[in-house]
Amino acid sequence: MQPPLGIAGDPMRLMFEKDLTPHPQYAAYYKWLQNDYQADAIVHFGMHGTVEWLPGSPLGNTGYSWSDILLGNLPNLYIYAANNPSESLLAKRRGYGTLISHNVPPYGRAGLYKELISLRELIAEYREDTEKNTALRDIITQKIIDAGLERDCKFTEGEKQGISFTVENSKLFSKQVINNYFVEVYEYLQILEQRLFSSGLHILGKKPDAENLYAYLEAYLAEYCPPEPVLQAICQGSDRETILSIYHGYMGQQYANSKYHIASDHIEKAIVVRDLLLQTTDEMTNLLRGLNGEYIPPAPGGDLLRDGAGVLPTGRNIHALDPYRMPSPGAYERGREIAKKIISEHLAENDSYPETVAVMLWGLDAIKTKGESLGILLELVGAEPIKEGTGRIVRYELMSLDKLGHPRIDVLANLSGIFRDTFVNIIELLDDLFQRAAEAEETPENNFIHKHYLALKEQGIDNASARLFSNPAGDFGSLVNDQVVDSNWESGDELANTWTKRNSFSYGRKDKGQARPEVLQQLLKTSDRIVQEIDSVEYGLTDIQEYYGNTGGLKLAAEKSSGKEVEASFVESFSKDTTPRKLKDLLRMEYRTKLLNPKWAEAMADQGSGGAYEISQRMTALIGWGGTANFQDDWVYDQAADTYMLDAEMAKKLQDANPEAFRNIVGRAIEAHGRGFWDTDDEKLEKLRELYQSAEDELEGVTL
Repeated sequence: MQPPLGIAGDPMRLMFEKDLTPHPQYAAYYKWLQNDYQADAIVHFGMHGTVEWLPGSPLGNTGYSWSDILLGNLPNLYIYAANNPSESLLAKRRGYGTLISHNVPPYGRAGLYKELISLRELIAEYREDTEKNTALRDIITQKIIDAGLERDCKFTEGEKQGISFTVENSKLFSKQVINNYFVEVYEYLQILEQRLFSSGLHILGKKPDAENLYAYLEAYLAEYCPPEPVLQAICQGSDRETILSIYHGYMGQQYANSKYHIASDHIEKAIVVRDLLLQTTDEMTNLLRGLNGEYIPPAPGGDLLRDGAGVLPTGRNIHALDPYRMPSPGAYERGREIAKKIISEHLAENDSYPETVAVMLWGLDAIKTKGESLGILLELVGAEPIKEGTGRIVRYELMSLDKLGHPRIDVLANLSGIFRDTFVNIIELLDDLFQRAAEAEETPENNFIHKHYLALKEQGIDNASARLFSNPAGDFGSLVNDQVVDSNWESGDELANTWTKRNSFSYGRKDKGQARPEVLQQLLKTSDRIVQEIDSVEYGLTDIQEYYGNTGGLKLAAEKSSGKEVEASFVESFSKDTTPRKLKDLLRMEYRTKLLNPKWAEAMADQGSGGAYEISQRMTALIGWGGTANFQDDWVYDQAADTYMLDAEMAKKLQDANPEAFRNIVGRAIEAHGRGFWDTDDEKLEKLRELYQSAEDELEGVTL
């Protein structure tokens, strides 16, 4: 068990402060392993340990790096998620880790539940005969309001006239307008129903059964999935001859259509992926091989849905990609497409181009997508990669304004610590690009980089073309999420200030972490938009603390500097769809399909202590989004309380499995009310306080 790393009131602080050393208990534990226990090897079980993040040289250890001091010569086997090749690089580079990849949990379709099923059925019945079923109109309208869906699906005709969507107000509009709105809601429910989520947790070395194989393959093959009986045969282990016989039998019957002609080409692929998934036992086998000093075969890390069968089987020593070939041609074009949509959307909503767009450059999505986020940035600035004879990218060249078709948009590139330390070559190429764009002889109206550069130069600010900002050299994280986890904040301004202080450090050819707060403030002040890619089904906006801690923190800091609301847009890079979704729209979609979804809740609760912990993490993230993005939808808290706290059976299950996690789940709901994020009645609040006290008493060993 790795000791906690921190100080009272700030349990993670020491991990991100390069001038502070690990506390004696932490250091003594590793020294005890080396010198007293004389361990033959260490196994770090699961990603996001702390030793590889300790202060020291960012690119490779020296004798003064704490990870080197504490690990010494001990072999380090590190069990890591196969879909996180980015952070695994740090475990290799600074933790000397030999990686053993593990699979992600099986995928599930969100489906619909409770009032959402009822609403869909009502709309379907209403649409069968709108004249005959007029009586359903008010019922449907009320159900939309009760479910909070008028926030997900804006009633645009009402918004144009400043009229809120209520049962009475709906009567002010024509039947056709209301019918069209009901269709929009119905189509949105279909989107919710088909969204993917990770079902439960993965057990190391356990191969998937037929049901879980079906879930993996159905998500992977998507629209190319063969008929259900064929897929069932594949998942039940039938051989090729039997599978093809079943397939051809259906082809000759009711399934003789073009869809299944296409599907036949994917049966072989499904069989291959099935066989690779059944090699999940290699996770345990290769861990034991590593402990025996034997060779662990390498493999690329990545996501099955996006990167395909090449990331399987798991149980491999994963690696990433060649940073000198980013972005790849496909990633560049897809990134350009996303950037154009961002610009078009902003232009349509504001009748003007965005002057500055903040682009989140994270190592994980950059590696998985081969540089799509770079493609977004290059299109905004108006540049294209130039390659040498070997295929390596040596320059990002400015394209002409005529070819670009829009002004050069200024960019605040916010680098994760992993991106900063892994892609030094890209950072230097981008720094060169920004300097040339800033000094280009173009009008300020056609080049916002040049416009802001001139404004900074007039103030006598050095390196006015700096656009690449991150944490201090060797440090990681915004610390916003740490404040939220500790409930150590009073206002959004505190969180905004924390983000700004932690991200005012510039990187490039000359700057290696120089503080340039004046340049950052100029970029924050002119930021009109934030764009980020989400790289996996498993970890979305609502699942981990890093999204609100970094992207939410940036949004808050930009709004504080500019005095206006700054929209954040997200693209789910694991999907073929490049449509950007607005922050609150995506939050609502994720909460409906994950945290509040009985299928997801039951799958997590069935995982015992680990599942309770995951639920607890998402309740903390809900507070984080309230603090950084002012997300205060009562229905989310209402349904979360009903699902996890006020349902006696579920509450007991979670408390028995992980009392500390359950206390946090209840505590976050109470905290939300105290911070004004959730308006609820006194009776419900009193029940939650009683639950919290009960959980507290259990943890403290109090008996009555």
